[in-house]
Order: sequence, then structure tokens, then C-alpha cells
Amino acid sequence: MELLEQIKSSARKHNKRIVLPEGYEERNLKAADIAISEGLAQIILIGDPAQTRAYAEELGLKNISKAEIVDPKSHPKKEHYINLMVELRKNKGLTVEEASRLIEDPLYLGVMMIKNGDADGEVSGADHATGDVLRPAFQFIKTAPGISVVSGAFLMILPDKSFGENGVLTFADGGVHPNPTDKELAEIAVATAHTARAIGGFEPRVAMLSFSTKGSAKHELVDKVINATKLAKEMAPDLLIDGELQADAALVESIGIKKAPGSKIAGRANVLIFPNLECGNIAYKLVQRLAHAEAIGPILQGMAAPVNDLSRGCSVSDIVSMIAITANQAAGKS
Repeated sequence: MELLEQIKSSARKHNKRIVLPEGYEERNLKAADIAISEGLAQIILIGDPAQTRAYAEELGLKNISKAEIVDPKSHPKKEHYINLMVELRKNKGLTVEEASRLIEDPLYLGVMMIKNGDADGEVSGADHATGDVLRPAFQFIKTAPGISVVSGAFLMILPDKSFGENGVLTFADGGVHPNPTDKELAEIAVATAHTARAIGGFEPRVAMLSFSTKGSAKHELVDKVINATKLAKEMAPDLLIDGELQADAALVESIGIKKAPGSKIAGRANVLIFPNLECGNIAYKLVQRLAHAEAIGPILQGMAAPVNDLSRGCSVSDIVSMIAITANQAAGKS
């Protein structure tokens, strides 16, 4: 079974509630229709119910009637969400008047539904900038316990099945945090391992990448990766994780045996943690283009509940895939 179909199959079993704040937008409506048809999740759309249904009918969509449609201007829990917002942000001075305005913003309403337990995850960004999507999530959902940094993972599906987990590798961070500290890098490693397990469906073998393998080079940049490896092992002693490793030592068994004898990860890694965003972003794009790999992501990780940001140039199928991914992330939290 191909990975994406495996992800969808898993999502069907979980039946999670995924909110789409951009319920007025054509691609979101079409993706919601497909997701409902395929049974990937319970879909919640935010938008004017009458306009949403009329637009869905105009587009010839048959399944939107099965979605829950929440009007941001008027719904039964509006006052409750306002009070919850004020309570959660009282130390920041949020007033009832400000919360009353914010709750009518679909992006804030979506995260408050998650915070209140009325939804399990969110997919947005087809019609909003990344900052607009993430700001409400940072303010009200916040990061997961023990994690202080949000990062972006990519599932890389390679034609060559000899690498990673039958050709699947998880890369991070390729999308969010420019220059993590050693502690933040350790947190990214642990979060990415959870992503590999929840979304990829395999047990992670995590390689902390550097331009050095087991002391072959001396530099403060290498020291950061060594320290991050130590911290990650302390954070998650059950994980298989090793570093510092060069990319070839992490991926090629013959080289791993030679450069890092005795390592349980060298030559067998299926999760690659890059020392900074520059390395991670360059690497995933090179692998995507030169190795003809399929890149799924970025999958945002480290949040207390899944909130995923789409590219504004995303396709309908991209949104459908991210709904399935978000459902699996939500299942991994429960």
C-alpha cells in the first residue's frame, strides 16, 4: 500500500473532527466534499451556513450537507468561547471587547473549538499567510508539554526503496525554525519521531546529522548536535536515536558500519534531523528534485493539538492529504 493511501486508511479508523476555517473558499469546499466522501474525518466548516451551502450546490458538491457548518458571527458557544479566551489570556490583558471581535475571525474560532474539545485539529492557510494561521494557535493551543518550539517535518517518498523505511524518510526541520539551540534541536528530534510514528506508521530510527561522524571533526556546530543528541535521549529514552552522524553514515549501511561501528542507527536511519532550517530546507528540495522524491509537508509538529498550514498555492488534493495527516496527528495525541 502506498504511503498516502496508508495515511488515509488510518485516518478512516480514527474518525477525528477536523475544522476548516476557510469554509468559504472553493478548494476547501471541494476538499471537504472529498474527505467526507472518502470517510477521512468529520468535517467542520466555518462560514455563513446559507452561503456555504449555496456555493457548494453551485459547485456541484453532494456531501457538504454532511459537514457541520459553524457561523462565526452567531453560534451557540460564542459567549463561552469569548469567556474562555479572556480567561486564557487575562495575564496578557485581553478584554471581553477584544475577544468578542477575535472570536468572529474564523482562524481564532477554529483554535478555540480545538481548545474547548469541540474539534481535534485544524487545516488552514489556502487563503491566509502562515503568520495569520499560527498566531492564534500559539496564543491559545500552545506547544505540547516538554516542547518549546514548533517545527516542520516532511515525509520524503523516494523511488529507491533501499533507503529509510522502504523508501520513506522523515526530514526536519525543513520549514519553520531557522537556527535552533541544542535543546530546541533535541525537541525537534523527539517531535519528528512522533510524527514518523503517527503519520508514517513506522518505528523511528533517528539520526542527528552533522558534517562530522562520532568526533571526526571538531567545531562548535558539531558540539551543538552532540549536545542535542544527549538531550534528546534524556527526553525520550525509549527512542532509537544517535548522533552526530554524517548523512552517508546515517543512510548507507556499509558506510555506517565503517564510520560508526556498533550504532543501531547508522546505515538504517529513517528520520533525519538537520542542524538548522537552512540545511533542512535545501536538503528536502534537492532530494525532491534530484531523486524525484515526493515531498509531503510541511507537517507542523510540536503543538499541543495539530494545526497545519497550507501553501496558498495548494491544490484540492493537497488539502485532502493534509486533512488525513491532521487526523492521524490528532489520533497520536489521544
